[in-house]
Amino acid sequence: MSVGEWVVIFAAVAVAVIALVLALRAGGQSQNDPRLTQVAETAAKLAETQALLTGRLSQMAESQTASQARMAEQLHIQERSVTKMLDERLAEVTRRIGENLQKTSDKSAETMGLLQERLAVIDAAQKNISELSAEVVSLQDILSNKQTRGAIGQTQMEDLVRNMLPPGAFEFQYTLTNGKRADCIIRLPNPPGVIAVDSKYPHEAFMLLRAATDERSRTIAEQAFRSDVMKHIKDIAEKYIIPGETADSAIMFVPAESVFAELHDRFPGIVEEGFKRRVYIVSPTTLMATLNTVRAILKDARMREQTHIIQAEIGKMMEDVVRLDKRVGALATHFEQTQKDVSEIRTSTSKIIKRGVAIENIQLETPALESAVESKIDLLLAEEETPTPRLQ
Repeated sequence: MSVGEWVVIFAAVAVAVIALVLALRAGGQSQNDPRLTQVAETAAKLAETQALLTGRLSQMAESQTASQARMAEQLHIQERSVTKMLDERLAEVTRRIGENLQKTSDKSAETMGLLQERLAVIDAAQKNISELSAEVVSLQDILSNKQTRGAIGQTQMEDLVRNMLPPGAFEFQYTLTNGKRADCIIRLPNPPGVIAVDSKYPHEAFMLLRAATDERSRTIAEQAFRSDVMKHIKDIAEKYIIPGETADSAIMFVPAESVFAELHDRFPGIVEEGFKRRVYIVSPTTLMATLNTVRAILKDARMREQTHIIQAEIGKMMEDVVRLDKRVGALATHFEQTQKDVSEIRTSTSKIIKRGVAIENIQLETPALESAVESKIDLLLAEEETPTPRLQ
């Protein structure tokens, strides 16, 4: 308990004792009553004790005040230390928060820059997609028109033929004797002869087949696609295969690889029916391979046509070689005759030199001069006996 609480307790006890004394007096009891005397003594002791207690309490109050002052001073010192530490911590935290905020700001700015670049790329891609969508819609509009679709297939086929075959080996929009006009004919040597090429594109049936979602619609679309392609095969077989005029086969050009793949993947019966009717279905890729084979055949045929010309030129060249050999032999004979004439001329000149030296020294009779003349004559004779090199 605190000092104040003890003071209150003793004050209450004193008040109770005084109240008891007054109550006894009021009851008319004699002052000589032993109880009253005892109570008075007790009250006096209590008063004395209270006085002592009050002194002790005063000392305790002073001690508590001093303790509170020291505690307050310590608390103040601790408060200042804690405040300083908190300020330092707060400054450090503020610095770190500032650095983190700066880094976050820089990172956010960089991210925003990258985001703007990506958005610009996305905007450009979106623009391209929009343009492509418009082109796709336009292409769908084009493909929905049969005449335009046929013109696209024919143009693609004509470009392939022009790029792969030499001029004169093909002709576009060729009219046959039966009045039917083929998109293209390829002229090959007999056999096989002229091969007709016709472009067909079963677009509507193929789109129905691609759009089918359930079994019933898929069955209907497959039947329509099969019927459409079979009709094209029959028409080509009847119109563009004429005995004695064309080859016994024709080519059906499908200008879409997807349609060609669908035929071979899901409709092998149609392809077999084309084989039976001698109508071969090709795509842009397989048409290129076919035209490569045709070009090789044309090159071989042209070589066979030029064989007799090559043989005639080789014969003429052999005649020229024989004539050249005769002329070389004649030239060699002339060279041998020239060598013989030069040798005879040198013999004559040697004799003339000998006679000249002899005439020159005819009056001289000294042994030394005779020896010199003989040495010169021997030298001339040695030169005469040395063979002259033959011309090669």
